[in-house]
Amino acid sequence: MTQPPPVRPGGLRLGLRANLAQFCLLVGINALVGGMVGQERSLLSLLATEVFALAAVSAALTYIVAFGLTKAATNFLAGTLADRYGRKPVLVTGWLVGLPVPLLIVWAPTWGWIVAANVLLGINQGLCWSTTVIMKIDLAGPRRRGLAMGLNEAAGYLAVAVTAYLTGLIAARAGLRPEPFYLGLAYAGLGLGLSALLVREARGHADLEAQLTDAEQPTGHNSTPNQPPAAARPDQLSTGQVGLLAALYPAVWGLGQLLTGPLSDRLGRKPLITAGMLV
Repeated sequence: MTQPPPVRPGGLRLGLRANLAQFCLLVGINALVGGMVGQERSLLSLLATEVFALAAVSAALTYIVAFGLTKAATNFLAGTLADRYGRKPVLVTGWLVGLPVPLLIVWAPTWGWIVAANVLLGINQGLCWSTTVIMKIDLAGPRRRGLAMGLNEAAGYLAVAVTAYLTGLIAARAGLRPEPFYLGLAYAGLGLGLSALLVREARGHADLEAQLTDAEQPTGHNSTPNQPPAAARPDQLSTGQVGLLAALYPAVWGLGQLLTGPLSDRLGRKPLITAGMLV
């Protein structure tokens, strides 16, 4: 007979089914986090060459390095901050930092504004993506952790893909600024509102899991790093084609997570890592 999820005083329970509403809310919020990257994935190299008259490679180096270094440092700190101050405050802070990103890109008079926007975007991604991962792990408990991670990554990267494609379409019809970045502004406002008003603190679930016996402890985590926005655009491609091309990679990644997450619960993490490296 299947044992019910562990319960502590106060009514907290571990497991996806026991925390379905909050889990689905966090999946949706992580899709918004991914959309924040997707809004610029198709367009920044075009802005560099067509608006700011920069070489695509030089421009790519500046904003990708700014994003990557900032996100790496923020990822390093996110877990510690979430343990010290709670998951929800870190998540809300990440959205507050991300809110100006689309506005900076729309209003940018120089390329330096774009770089600054990517510094803020790196902080936003490091805090929000990492925290939604932590909260899903808190809620899921040890038995369905791979599935929880797979759903998280699928939502985030599919949102990157869809948003990259949509912004490419919008830019092809309305121009590079400001219309394509209205999506990012909507994502940031919605993400901040949902996180502040509806998300509940999940640190208590981690405390509950810590009370389990050694036999009930999880065997590991399945984690996929976020990626910086892609750059590059062959001059012969249209803006719409750039959007489609930029969407393919995260779409395949996101859909693959729906398979690899549950498989890691069944087969283990190491065989999938090995297979991925072989591919």
